[in-house]
Amino acid sequence: MAQIKVYGRRDVWAGKQRRISDLLQECLESAWRLPSDKRFHRFLLLDPEDMICPQRSDRYLIIEVLCFTGRSDDAKRELIRTVYERLAPGLDLPVDDIELAIVEMPKANWGIRGVPADELSLSYPVNL
Repeated sequence: MAQIKVYGRRDVWAGKQRRISDLLQECLESAWRLPSDKRFHRFLLLDPEDMICPQRSDRYLIIEVLCFTGRSDDAKRELIRTVYERLAPGLDLPVDDIELAIVEMPKANWGIRGVPADELSLSYPVNL
């Protein structure tokens, strides 16, 4: 399981959510072998005054990946590298304007389809 939050400026990124989502999903499928139908992406587009990042351009994106614990440090590094290798050129965005954070939590902390996630059988690996 992985849920993605993307923060950026509304005046820059509105209307481009699908392109960003497609690129991020490709990264998750490649690096973490998530199935293509496991796409949970949220866009939190902010007014310019609500996103203050003086060291970055107006196109700055913050990406948070909320996921189950269990992936190795190497798997997390692979996702980070893949995002920078694909998202930056795919959006014609300098790597300095992308920041990514992976936030992990135990399966027992998630409720999915009416049960705690540690009681689910997943169709994809978490322990990479």
